[in-house]
Amino acid sequence: MNILLLGSGGREHALARKISSSALCTCLYIAPGNPGTAQHGSNINISVNDFEAIKNFCLLESIGMVVVGPEDPLVNGIYDFFMQDESLQPIHVIGPSKQAALLEGSKAFAKEFMIRHQIPTAAYREFTKDNFGEGIEYLQQHTLPIVLKADGLAAGKGVVIAESHEEAITNFTEMLQQQKFGEASSKVVVEEFLTGIECSVFVLTDGKNYKILPTAKDYKRIGEGDKGLNTGGMGAVSPVPFADDAFMQKVEEEIIMPTIKGIQKDGLEYKGFVFIGLIKVGDDPFVIEYNCRMGDPETEVVMPRLESDLVESLAALKNQELNRFDCLHSDKHAATVMLVSKGYPEDYEKGKVIYGADEIKDSIVFHAGTKIQDEVLQTNGGRVIAITTLANSLQEALQTSKQNAERIQFEGKYYRKDIGWEFV
Repeated sequence: MNILLLGSGGREHALARKISSSALCTCLYIAPGNPGTAQHGSNINISVNDFEAIKNFCLLESIGMVVVGPEDPLVNGIYDFFMQDESLQPIHVIGPSKQAALLEGSKAFAKEFMIRHQIPTAAYREFTKDNFGEGIEYLQQHTLPIVLKADGLAAGKGVVIAESHEEAITNFTEMLQQQKFGEASSKVVVEEFLTGIECSVFVLTDGKNYKILPTAKDYKRIGEGDKGLNTGGMGAVSPVPFADDAFMQKVEEEIIMPTIKGIQKDGLEYKGFVFIGLIKVGDDPFVIEYNCRMGDPETEVVMPRLESDLVESLAALKNQELNRFDCLHSDKHAATVMLVSKGYPEDYEKGKVIYGADEIKDSIVFHAGTKIQDEVLQTNGGRVIAITTLANSLQEALQTSKQNAERIQFEGKYYRKDIGWEFV
């Protein structure tokens, strides 16, 4: 089967590596890809949101499966685009419909879904310009801290945790009245703050059956000790030490099963990955958010631990036959450390020469924001390279990834040296 993978980050490099290892994959194409994905297939210069160009390429190269990496094309309706075009209908698209992708594309939609299907989550209210004054009054009497979320996609930056009522009101005003996050903050969700420890659970579903992939925990803050600005992710570990059998049984019974049943009950078309962002409060799991695709950098630790054939499982989604296949996890621990550009997540420079990336032997080097220019590997993003190690212990995996983070060099390189700090 010829497969097209959409995306260009570390997540897509990890997916490309896994997909290309399958005997079911004849040719792998990645659009637009990066220098890392080019090691496992052919990069194609097509934007993930250029549906017409994607259509023409799929028909030209007899593509049998399209795996969608990032959220934008899913929220923009790529699944529906394929289903509504007779020539594209035979192609198997991995990802939910536009309506189902609102689980990620709209915080309010996701919250209403959770309440409707009795899935544990933080208490909330939603506000627009129309009830702005009511929102101000609500914030003034809300317990601290207060969580404010832009309803739509805001490139991972649409969440504010306000430590004072003044900070909450300022941000609430900027979101709704000054469009701080553009259209994404035309509606704002105000949530109760939950105290606990977070982790990510990944599920593959055909809309009826599901398989649970390896768990992961990522580290969003730029600074060590989980301080500073939020980023797209500075590293990750898998499995998550506190997500033991008892906790995961609760997650499955109270969250995963009601989520899949809710998708069915609501008539949502969903064949793909469900990312469930959880927080453990005491011994109980609560849902912070849904994503309708794999996370980044979690994919860089989840895929190396997945021992079963991913393409076989993805192919089984089409006719709702996922229950026929096993999802095998490695017993090994995986740890990834993200190398980022100086200044990230704010302004940073690109085009810095990268040294040593092709000399790493005992870790996997996943490219995120890189490019080849004049036959030289250079930085091309805020998050540049993820270094993943599989080992018999988390401590060993972290140590090796950090050692190799020192071996790769580029001007202004920064990485967190305390990934996995709670567990080691």
